[in-house]
Amino acid sequence: MRQAAGSAETLTDRVIREVKDRLAQRALTPGTRLPSIRAFAAAMRVSKSTVVEAYERLSAEGLIVSRPGSGFYVDAPLAPLSLADLGPKLDQEVDPLWITRQSLGRNTELLMPGCGWLPASWMPQDSLRRALRMLARGDAVGLTDYGTPQGLPALRQFLVRRMAGQGVEASADQVVLTESGTQALDLACRFLVEPGDTVLVDDPCYFNFHALLRAHRAKVVSVPYTAQGPDLDLFEQALARHRPRLYVTNAGVHNPTGATLSPIVAHRLLKLAERADLTIVEDDIFADFETETTPRLAAFDGLHRVVYCGSFSKTLSAGLRCGFLVARPYWVQGLTDLKIATSFGGAGLAAEMVLAVLTDGSYRRHVGALRARLARARAETTEKLRDLGLTPWLQPQAGMFLWCRLPGDMDAAEVARRALADDVVLAPGNAFSLSQTARSHLRFNVAQCSNARIFSVLRKAIRAAS
Repeated sequence: MRQAAGSAETLTDRVIREVKDRLAQRALTPGTRLPSIRAFAAAMRVSKSTVVEAYERLSAEGLIVSRPGSGFYVDAPLAPLSLADLGPKLDQEVDPLWITRQSLGRNTELLMPGCGWLPASWMPQDSLRRALRMLARGDAVGLTDYGTPQGLPALRQFLVRRMAGQGVEASADQVVLTESGTQALDLACRFLVEPGDTVLVDDPCYFNFHALLRAHRAKVVSVPYTAQGPDLDLFEQALARHRPRLYVTNAGVHNPTGATLSPIVAHRLLKLAERADLTIVEDDIFADFETETTPRLAAFDGLHRVVYCGSFSKTLSAGLRCGFLVARPYWVQGLTDLKIATSFGGAGLAAEMVLAVLTDGSYRRHVGALRARLARARAETTEKLRDLGLTPWLQPQAGMFLWCRLPGDMDAAEVARRALADDVVLAPGNAFSLSQTARSHLRFNVAQCSNARIFSVLRKAIRAAS
C-alpha cells in the first residue's frame, strides 16, 4: 500500500485520521452524511480507492455506516467535549491550556513570567489570616452552610458602592456573586449564547475567552485591538457580516496588551452595539490595578446592554473563589437560576472572607502599595527586555502585563519552546490571537520577572531561535 511521502502513515491511514479528527471536533455528528468518495478523494488528494478502503475500515469499527444509493453516514455517538480537539492544534509547550495546567501544578522549579497572577508574596497574607481567625470565631452556620443563591447581601452592597467610584451605577439587586470571574463569564455565556451563535472577541485577547466560548459551542470571530480599543471600522464590518450575539472584552487594563479604552472609542462602540442589538460582556478583573479610572462600557451604557464582571483573584487571593456579575434587573433571576443549576448555593465562606478583608482598612493600603510596586516592576522589566531586543507594543498606565515584540520576524512559539526546556514558562502571542497574527509577540507578567535567570534563559532562547 502506498505511503505518504516522508511518513510511515499510509494514505488510507491519513483519510481515517481526518475523519476521526472531525468526529472528535464534533464537526461530524451522529447521522451526518460524510463527503462523497469522489469529493473526499479530491479534498484529500488521494485516489477514490483509498477513500473506499478508509470508509470500509471506519465502517468495520462501527463509526460510519453505508446507506446504499445515499452514501456514508456517521454511526458513532457524539464525541465527548474536548477543548483540545475543538481548538487549533498546538504543541504542548505553547498550548495555553497545557501551560496553565503545568503552572498550577505546584512545580517550584518553574519560573513563570508568562502566567497571569501575582506571586504569593505580593498578596495581603496578614489580612487574610486575620479574616480567617475572625470567621473561625463566628457563627457556625457561616462555616458550614450554603450561601444564598444571589450571594452575601453585605458584599453585594459593598460592590455597589465600589462600582459607583468607577461610574457604574447599579443596585445590590442587580449583583450576583459567583465563585470566580470565570464563572461569572460562564454564566453570562450560558444565559445569552446558544450553540452556533457568533461571539466577537478582541485580537489579541485573554486566551481563556477562546476556550470558554468553544466550550459553549459558539462561533468565535476576532477584531483587531488597537491602543485605544477595538478597531471600529473592522468591528462594524464584523457586525454586518456575522451578526454576532455577544462581544466579550476587558475593561480598564486590557489583557494581554495593557491598553486602555478611550472615551471616544467607547461611545462609538456602544452606538454600533445599539444598532446591531449586540450584548457586551465586560470583564473588569484588573480594576484595582488602575491609578486613574478609565472608561467602562458599563458606566456609559448604564448596564442596558452590558453585563459587567469581576473578581478579587488578582489583588486579594486566587484561593478565595469569589467573583461577581452585574446585569439589567430582569436578567438577574434567570442568571441566579443558572447559578443554582450549575453550582447550587453561593460560596458563602469565601464571600465573608472577601468582605472582611475589603472592610478592615488594610485593603486600600495594600492596593496602593501594589500599584507602586507594579509601576517599578514595569519600568525595570521594560528596560531588561529592551536590552534583549524586545519592544513593548505600548507602555501601560497600570497592571502587570507587557505585550512585547521579538526582534525581526522571530517565532515566539519557538522561543517559548526553548525556554520551557530550561523551566521558564513564557506566553507566546498566538496563544492570545484567534487570527494567529501575533507570531512575534510575547506577554510578560512583570510581577513574575524578578528572577535574573529568566532573562539569561530568554537571551539563550532568542539566540537559539534566531
